[in-house]
Amino acid sequence: MVKHAASRAQRPVDDVQRLRAQLERVQGRKLDAPVLPVHPALASLLPGGGLRPGAAYSLPRSTSLLLALLAQPSQSGSWCGVVGMPQLGAEAAEALGVDLSRLVLIPDPGARWLAVTSTVAEVLPVVAVRPVGRAADGEVARLAARLRDRGAVLLVQGPWPQAEATLETSEPAWSGVGRGHGYLAGRDVTISASSRRWPGPRRARLLLPDAAGHIAAAPEPIVRDQFEFTRIEARAAG
Repeated sequence: MVKHAASRAQRPVDDVQRLRAQLERVQGRKLDAPVLPVHPALASLLPGGGLRPGAAYSLPRSTSLLLALLAQPSQSGSWCGVVGMPQLGAEAAEALGVDLSRLVLIPDPGARWLAVTSTVAEVLPVVAVRPVGRAADGEVARLAARLRDRGAVLLVQGPWPQAEATLETSEPAWSGVGRGHGYLAGRDVTISASSRRWPGPRRARLLLPDAAGHIAAAPEPIVRDQFEFTRIEARAAG
């Protein structure tokens, strides 16, 4: 009797292990594989807290957000390639923390941007691309298979099928400029992330960049109570 009970208890565990093995075969990567690190301010917006090897991510056309995602992987020793972004500046990349000694730029891949991206993904663990046209479904599938085989991460500025996560920016607000004068000291922006792994989107308010040109979590707004507002108004009136 005890033996049969133990056998029944083991079945759910075996079922989970079989399901896990099937998912890993389909996706071509281990579900608990370590992720590439990102800045702590971005970690909560990504499944697993980082960039998952073999996965693609859909980004807005924000150079600052892209560089912020490349910074930690490059600092940790991962080579990064950027395809099809001729306006990307090395100075801006370095300011946001990208290790330029591990950055490869391919400014103009031409009409064969997808083939170039696929080739770069053969040798570099992180590849970013700005598509210049729509890719055929078969080509996208082949690139996805190559990413899984090589364990490379793809960051796409634009929509991308089967993305691990889709990030969007909104509500930008620059600080540092007074009444028509002053210096820009930083930009607050809301980053929204959606993923098939989550029931709903996640959001975070970031400084991108802050006054020093880096990425940081935006400070929490100061909440004043009604009594303090009354005192401030009375002081201003007097």
